[in-house]
Amino acid sequence: MFAVVSASTAPRHLSFLAFDFGTRRVGVATGNSLTRTAQPLQSVTAGAAPPFDAIARLVAEWRPDALVVGVPFHPDGAAHQNTRRARRFAHQLQARFRLPVHEVDERYTTTEARALEAPDLDAAAAAIILEQFLRGHDMDRASTP
Repeated sequence: MFAVVSASTAPRHLSFLAFDFGTRRVGVATGNSLTRTAQPLQSVTAGAAPPFDAIARLVAEWRPDALVVGVPFHPDGAAHQNTRRARRFAHQLQARFRLPVHEVDERYTTTEARALEAPDLDAAAAAIILEQFLRGHDMDRASTP
């Protein structure tokens, strides 16, 4: 016997763009709640300000339901200057694109990307950040922060 599922009651799979924020480069990855996997896309060069024009093009192309930003901390969990910068970047993304933005503790993601010998460390770190998010969150509520 089969259950009938209408389009309105079928689970909705969400798509995401994730960012590994840096003052010189921002790594970008995409993924979704169906596979709970992520793939590196690219790194975009940051100047005096975050590269919002390049990010806007990626948002328009990938049309994510939500954004994920890696926020760095010291190994003991203490915040530092880059913690504040990444959080400011997350707030700016939310204000510009009017999408939910989720923050993820990104300690050691670049080290993990380096161990994988990723050709683009920043984009690979963004994919690791997104996979951490996808593994650790209830996807039924992931479109809201």
